[in-house]
Parts: sequence; C-alpha cells; structure tokens
Amino acid sequence: VDLASLSDDDPQAIALLEQLRKLWNEAPVVEALDGEQVRLPGFAIPLEMDGQVITQFLLVPFYGACIHVPPPPANQTVLVEVAADLRVIIRQAFDTVWVTGQLAARPTDTGLAKAGYTLTASAVQPYP
Repeated sequence: VDLASLSDDDPQAIALLEQLRKLWNEAPVVEALDGEQVRLPGFAIPLEMDGQVITQFLLVPFYGACIHVPPPPANQTVLVEVAADLRVIIRQAFDTVWVTGQLAARPTDTGLAKAGYTLTASAVQPYP
C-alpha cells in the first residue's frame, strides 16, 4: 500500500490504521523486566498533577507521540507513577527526562494511550 497516496479520511487508510492500532496494543512486553530497577530516557507527557508537581506521566519514545500522531506501541510506552516523596516538575509537555525506578510489566490503559509497563519513579531528571 502506498500510504503517501492515501488521505486521512480514505476508508483504506482508516482500516489500515485500525489494524495497526490493534497490533500496537497487543505488542508483547518483556516479562523478564518485571521488578527490575531501570533508568530510561524519553519524552514526558503529564497526566496528573498537583499544581505544578507531576504525580503521573507517560514516557514515550518520540516527540509528539499520543498528541499529534497515534500513540506508539504499548510495549514502547511507560506509565510513570511518581513516588509520594518525590517532587517532579516538568516544564512542558514532551520535556526529555531520565526516569529511574522499578519497572513492572503491567499493561495499563490511560485513556490517552495503552502502556505496556508501569514504572514507580524514584528519580526524574532532565535529559541533557
């Protein structure tokens, strides 16, 4: 299929996108990572906040994911739960960050995207 020749409202493009989303949502996670301490870089999309302090965000692999384009596959999306004693301020959506913490191979649907992993953050730092 020549995707470049299809418009967004073309029935064939819509059908292909639905097939792709189904595959992305079923993308397998690596179960061996469950419970591991990890440090991951990515782009932060704030989901929940208390004033300017972020309590939950998505970590995605590329700029614009979930907002301007379809979300990435579930196994490339991480739901980050910020530890209660950690104060995280993200300057803007899609800030680049390093997140350190314990990873769980636990799929979640945030409403914005499906995440294949959940990470309980013990540290969030700006990515240089």
